[in-house]
Amino acid sequence: MLSFGARTRGFVVAALLPATLLYLVFVIVPLLWSAYYGFYDWKGMGAAKYIGFDNYLEVFKDPLFWRAFKNNMIIVAASILGQVPIALGLALVLRKATWFRRFVRTAVFMPMVLSSVVVGMIWGYVYHPQIGILNSLLETLGLNSWEREWLSDPSIAMYSLSVPIIWNYIGPFLIMFIAALQNIPEEINEAAKMDGVRPFRKLFTITFPMIWDTFKVIIVLCISGSLKEFDFIYVMTGGGPAHSTELMATYMYNNTFSVYRFGYGSAVSTMIIVLSLALVLVSQILMKKKNP
Repeated sequence: MLSFGARTRGFVVAALLPATLLYLVFVIVPLLWSAYYGFYDWKGMGAAKYIGFDNYLEVFKDPLFWRAFKNNMIIVAASILGQVPIALGLALVLRKATWFRRFVRTAVFMPMVLSSVVVGMIWGYVYHPQIGILNSLLETLGLNSWEREWLSDPSIAMYSLSVPIIWNYIGPFLIMFIAALQNIPEEINEAAKMDGVRPFRKLFTITFPMIWDTFKVIIVLCISGSLKEFDFIYVMTGGGPAHSTELMATYMYNNTFSVYRFGYGSAVSTMIIVLSLALVLVSQILMKKKNP
């Protein structure tokens, strides 16, 4: 007769089996299939020609791919330096200022109920050089010299796109920070208050260490989400002008479905996965060493 521990382990394995099989079939197998097609010169129809590592070597030497990677790094930096502090600041404020919640629900959570395509279209009108709200506002304030073609100027287009991307994903991180802050025992806050610990010192000596695990998860989500960003760029600029807003995902899509280089697109998608895993691993090592 099986022991209680063996029955428990069997139940856990049986419960996890369906989800594991679905993950293997719909995630792992397509990834391996994509990496496999990276070894072929294939247009999506007809016979595929085996070319070994040629596609992968071409990706390494492709300046447009590395330009797309640099743009992804801009979004990673904008996400970590924009979304994380804003979400944490709002979570800290919401703990005390209840009157602020209605505004936050409207301004921060609204993107969560809209698709990224709709949000991208809205910001496309905001940035429009003739009828856009942003240029009209600058003109009203007498700042005509600041008016720009926000999405058509290659020197600023990528930074302009970072703003709606930051805004769109603050909501989920805000929820995670609020949950983490609520898990801090009230006795600790009361003890800090009785000891006369100032708010700024309390933030770095008590709050940050106690929500550090949540902080690490959010950083990983920022990195992984930024490296697979696609819909905003595709809707607002399509990667232009002159590839100035090209991301790795849009570059993969254009190669695969616009010029029908399925083999090369598969190699690019495999590189996206490898670079994403490498960056997440590096971030985990850095945050482990700097754990407060």
